[in-house]
Amino acid sequence: MNRNRLRLAIQKSGRLAEETMRLLQAMGLSFSKSRDGLYFRVNELPLDVLRVRDDDIPGFVGEGVADLGIVGENVFQEEKITCPEIGGVKISRDLGFAKCRLDLAVPEAFDYKSLQDLKGLKISTTYPSLLREFTEKQGIPVNIIEMHGSVEVSTRLGIADAICDIVATGSTLEANGLKAVETLLKSQAILIQAPGNLNGEKEKAFERFLNRMDGALASRETKYIMLNAPKNSLAKIKKLLPGAGAPTIIPLDGTNENFAVHAVCREAVFWETMENLKAVGASAILVVPIEKMMN
Repeated sequence: MNRNRLRLAIQKSGRLAEETMRLLQAMGLSFSKSRDGLYFRVNELPLDVLRVRDDDIPGFVGEGVADLGIVGENVFQEEKITCPEIGGVKISRDLGFAKCRLDLAVPEAFDYKSLQDLKGLKISTTYPSLLREFTEKQGIPVNIIEMHGSVEVSTRLGIADAICDIVATGSTLEANGLKAVETLLKSQAILIQAPGNLNGEKEKAFERFLNRMDGALASRETKYIMLNAPKNSLAKIKKLLPGAGAPTIIPLDGTNENFAVHAVCREAVFWETMENLKAVGASAILVVPIEKMMN
């Protein structure tokens, strides 16, 4: 691998890996793969992609093995507590996907009122450092049991009294007779950057990479909306357009009574939004995705 090229470390498998690859593809990047599939060479930028375990990514970036990494904030914050070399690693972007929470959860029958109820209890987790930091700050002595999977069944097996685990929808907790009672961390995928400055060529490549990433992220929720409206409805319609700047307003059929309205909406456009637009006089409402965007 050429060290004059940027290196990006990403998760090699799992939901975060899939969403990361979709983001990179939305940035217009294509890949030449190594035989083992653990190393990709990007064709459009001087960038190499390393596919590794997610908990190795912060260390790779901190030690300079990779210049950049895409990882869950939960993993980054856990590793940051125990690994001094990660201290200088910077969070460059929140990426808005792979959202989840690190929650404390107890059995449904547990009469939970406050953190004080956890004093002296056994709590199982795959995030011992974050849990320890949280309970020590709260002054709640607990017995932490580190596990490497299947945390949600530990209460049923009698291993622990409560758990601290990643929660996305809460369905896994519910299926195991658990309820979330406290949130330690709200997490999402993040782009992290190695300490120090990049050299000239890498810096240029990084700027191009960020421009593409920002454009791809912006276009995910951004929609282009087109509609027709009478003149007396325009003021109300402009207020209803979500996250839009000044829309383009064009007279229809050479009159000053009916207009076409075009706008870039930087927030999600829901059915309720369209119904509200129709209620104030809009018609022929069309909402289309934006494939690419650059400010």
